[in-house]
Amino acid sequence: MKVENTQLIRRLVFASLSRATLPDWYSLGARFIRVGMNLKRKASDAGTVSRARRRIESMTDYCDASPRTDASGSILWPASGEAMEYARNFIRACAAAQSKVLIVPDKDADGLDAGVILHKTLISLGLSPGLIDVHLIGKNSTVHDEVERAAMQAKIPKYIIVVDQGSRAAPPIIDDPDTHSLIIDHHLSDDFPENATVVSACHYPPVATSALLTYEICKPLNPNIAASCGYLCAMGTHGDLGNTLKWKPPFPDMTEVFKTHTKKAINEAVSLINAPRRTSKFDVLSAWQALLEAKSPKDILINTRLLNARAEINEEVERQTHTPPKFSKDGKIAVLRINSAAQVHGPIATRWAGHLNSKALEIVMVANSGYRPGYVNFSCRIARCARSRDPPVNIIASLKAAADLDTGDLTERMGESFARGHKEASGGIVPAAEFEELMALLKVGEKPDPKPEDAGKTSKKSDARPQKNNLMNYFAKTG
Repeated sequence: MKVENTQLIRRLVFASLSRATLPDWYSLGARFIRVGMNLKRKASDAGTVSRARRRIESMTDYCDASPRTDASGSILWPASGEAMEYARNFIRACAAAQSKVLIVPDKDADGLDAGVILHKTLISLGLSPGLIDVHLIGKNSTVHDEVERAAMQAKIPKYIIVVDQGSRAAPPIIDDPDTHSLIIDHHLSDDFPENATVVSACHYPPVATSALLTYEICKPLNPNIAASCGYLCAMGTHGDLGNTLKWKPPFPDMTEVFKTHTKKAINEAVSLINAPRRTSKFDVLSAWQALLEAKSPKDILINTRLLNARAEINEEVERQTHTPPKFSKDGKIAVLRINSAAQVHGPIATRWAGHLNSKALEIVMVANSGYRPGYVNFSCRIARCARSRDPPVNIIASLKAAADLDTGDLTERMGESFARGHKEASGGIVPAAEFEELMALLKVGEKPDPKPEDAGKTSKKSDARPQKNNLMNYFAKTG
């Protein structure tokens, strides 16, 4: 290419110098500029492909996933019709019984918004507010831990509604046989606690968030739910799926919601609701109370406690986010190690997933050894450059495949909290020693083996010969 470029320039020079007058030099310069622009355009063709790929990625939307249909062709979404009706009947029974109901929401915006939707729905159906209680799971605990089961049972509920907690095979939510339990969830699982009514969205693409699933369950129960809880549904959904969601069918039409409450206000409110639980104090109660008392997202935006918590988290994210990543030997997983008492591993994983870029990269993992003594809390996100891969990246499957490389009992020792969540956004809490074993299996930090086609080749820089002819020394030689 360099030889051809030199010959082209020489022809232009020879053709022009023999008849060039002063005005002609301006024309000659313009011709050189045009040639340079054309050559630069050719050199940038490779970048055009990546730009086109980014445009395609930006055009795809979460809602574009093909939904399931029944024998008649009707769409099955956000869960099976039978499960949805069971859930509605359960909520009606709660209100009719006028007995104590315990709501057990997850700590994030999706879970908390879903919990408040249930709270408002039960009151709209006539249940006394004094009969509704909430149980917020403690830091580093799950709804299945004995200490949490005992705390829930101590509140003597007649009905329990567990929302967005993730599911696995387990004993009943509490040990009281007279207590009825409903589980509303969207995390990937086929196993659930015993004796519970279950409605799960995990097998009904595009998978609804727990807030959206709860909203769709509750909407038919009272005509005012759509207006009073629409912004809560939007907040919970944006909290899990991001604020670029296009809300295309089968997702509900939220036009009226976004006319009443701007997307900017909703997204700001999501950020504030998520902040307190990320602090070292794990102050989920402040977020729950703020949502319960709010009439609109604007009420959340002026909550001093939430604003202070967000400022604290933003400072910690900025302090921790500059950790350089190390890569697995195959280049598919980037791992960043941090040490923080705050729950910032998720936001940092999301940030780096949008920046790292390579042909091999699939998953960005941020591992936090400072959140729980003796354990590593980690969050994984699909790298932006891998979101349109076919077949799609499955974080849970990839993590489990890595653990299965062990010939011993590593998977069992890591426990039930390994590789939980969603195929697109997963994570876990595992003992520190076992996490290091997982890193060794992934060969994090090891250099990749040279490709067979590269064997025996020298680097381009050492092999390339410097170009002897250029425009400047040409005139020096011929002048």
